[in-house]
Amino acid sequence: MDHDDLRHWSRRAADWAHAYHAGLRDRPVRAPLNPGTIAAQLPVCAPEAPEPMDAIFADFERIVPAGMTHWQHPRFFAYFPANAAPASMLAEQLANAIAAQGMLWQTSPAATEMEQVMIGWLRDALGLPGQFTGTIHDSATTATLSAVLTMRERALDWAGVRDGLSGQPRLRLYASAETHSSVDKAARIAGIGQDNLVKVETGADNALVPQALAAAITADRAAGMLPAGVILCAGGTSIGAFDRIGDSIAVAKAAGLPVHVDAAWAGSAMICPEFRFLWQGVEGADSIVFNPHKWLGAQFDCAVQFLADPGPQIRTLGLRPSYLATPGAEEITNFNEWTVPLGRRFRALKLWFLLRAYGLEGLRSRIRNHVAWAAAAADALAVLPGVEIVTPPALSLFTFALTAGDAATEALLARINDDGRIYLTPTRVRGRSVIRVQVGQFDCTAEDVAVIARVVADLLPGA
Repeated sequence: MDHDDLRHWSRRAADWAHAYHAGLRDRPVRAPLNPGTIAAQLPVCAPEAPEPMDAIFADFERIVPAGMTHWQHPRFFAYFPANAAPASMLAEQLANAIAAQGMLWQTSPAATEMEQVMIGWLRDALGLPGQFTGTIHDSATTATLSAVLTMRERALDWAGVRDGLSGQPRLRLYASAETHSSVDKAARIAGIGQDNLVKVETGADNALVPQALAAAITADRAAGMLPAGVILCAGGTSIGAFDRIGDSIAVAKAAGLPVHVDAAWAGSAMICPEFRFLWQGVEGADSIVFNPHKWLGAQFDCAVQFLADPGPQIRTLGLRPSYLATPGAEEITNFNEWTVPLGRRFRALKLWFLLRAYGLEGLRSRIRNHVAWAAAAADALAVLPGVEIVTPPALSLFTFALTAGDAATEALLARINDDGRIYLTPTRVRGRSVIRVQVGQFDCTAEDVAVIARVVADLLPGA
């Protein structure tokens, strides 16, 4: 295949993509397959000789779409969305064609400088103070790991990167049980350890209790341990919980600890000023992450980490061997020094296209619609017999269950997902099995969201 062939097949792929998206409502959201079904349709070994693209594309059409869970389906209400607005898709095609490696300014000047400008656009759009700068990671998991590694090194005065962790004091991190599992993963990978991630008590509002945070830090110091940092939750994955951000930051700062705020999903909603009360006080954080690829419409992957001062993170993660030096430009920004991977994709391009193609007001309208439609869906479910709203909408996320108990709730969820019209996922609230609803797919409509209550009504026991 050469570039002339690529032009032909790119057009064919664009036509296929148009038809795919136009027909998504006619497909079940989740593939009705058993494990191994797709693998059984693929040869065991790679071909020795080239195969014609006609055959490859035909096999793609035959095998792949029927074997996918359709994340761009307008009735995908599971997990959080991994949105891909058409403008973002177009930008990704161009970035793929350029195929740059943006590890240094000199390897991709436009990628580096556009990333700097897009961070500024998003900072201002979210109402954050001007001192915040930042970078684009692949996912919030990497951003949180970067923040935790930086917390570790600040606590150890950067002895960890030099000497290793053997013989160092026992480090402690603090978070609520509503934080994402990526925080647990970061504690493990950073060498701090799962047992040293302290899950602080939460209140009736599912928010971390600031007084309990202060007590935990004090007790650990008295026991000879070394507190390293606090991770706060702004829109938790399970039920959308928000910690009391400002109050908790005040406790952390009084103890001399840095704070990372995980707003991976809910951060996008902060382009709407009326929702910013949910993370009031966030301007005091050292690090904040949000994922434009979740609710803003950017193609996965695209996670933005804002930093009040990038210096400690660069000191922790930066490494500049002689073959990566840029002679005569020592102060230039090389974003590989801000994160874990050396290699970097041109992620800023899709943000540039996205923000220009829809405008902030167009994106605000979508988010406001999703929040309103989720509230309407919760109201419609609440009047169904035997259905209880367990956690009310936090932005566009809520949970419900059957009053008949866990077994009935779990059986209902299985029926819903086997039905195929919508896709929902489970979680647990104070030990109780519940069904989670999250509205946020880029192209969903009020009618798509209204289908949720109709499907549940159709599948209730005895319906």
